[in-house]
Amino acid sequence: MNCFSRFAAVSLGLALSGLSSLQAAALPAPTSPEFCTAVQLLTADTVRTGTNEVFTDMPAYRASKPMVNPHTIFQVVTYRGQMPIMVSCKVKGSAHLRSEYGDDAAGEQTFCPSVTRLSQAQAVAELEQAGNADAAAKAAAFVVEENEPYTTGQSYLSDFELSFVGEDGAIHLNSPGLFQDYDSWVTLILPERVEGQVYCHLATAEYLKALATGALEPGTLITTADDAPVTPQAE
Repeated sequence: MNCFSRFAAVSLGLALSGLSSLQAAALPAPTSPEFCTAVQLLTADTVRTGTNEVFTDMPAYRASKPMVNPHTIFQVVTYRGQMPIMVSCKVKGSAHLRSEYGDDAAGEQTFCPSVTRLSQAQAVAELEQAGNADAAAKAAAFVVEENEPYTTGQSYLSDFELSFVGEDGAIHLNSPGLFQDYDSWVTLILPERVEGQVYCHLATAEYLKALATGALEPGTLITTADDAPVTPQAE
């Protein structure tokens, strides 16, 4: 069973067994704890949800480390005014879940860009439903970068552009993350608190719709500094 089928199996309202259903799928609301729970399910091909803690200050999120037992994950939301533009998730890798809970606990590991594609498909579907065919076509043309996950937390927490205009003239989307392969020999020399971690920064469907309609321009600079806007801001 692939990760999309597992996600549907836990009744989160997504029928993700194939491309056609994927295009009509909707991730949970970015401000809800279910968002990073869904990211855990999707990226680890698992039915294990864990317990998700949503932070409202960036320093606490920066210091957090997800745990395999008890299975605990973390989330923080970045805002532009009242709009949630990005969700950051810290979840567990599939290999670590298998090691702790058995071979059937998780499947193939997938990475942050695959979740961004879900947000893109959601944005396209919602724009089409709203009758905005031009914006839907623009969102469909966004290029999701195949960002290679970092291996250090310092790199994951560095500033980056959530979107940018590429040399091809298209709007590109970044989904930087972190991955520590629990099955790697490197795990033997790592502190336990950093083993088997999977982190993602993920653009929301709301942000992608704003880019597609022109409400926001590409080039949004993301920071994880202490004063990062992790609660709704006054306009």
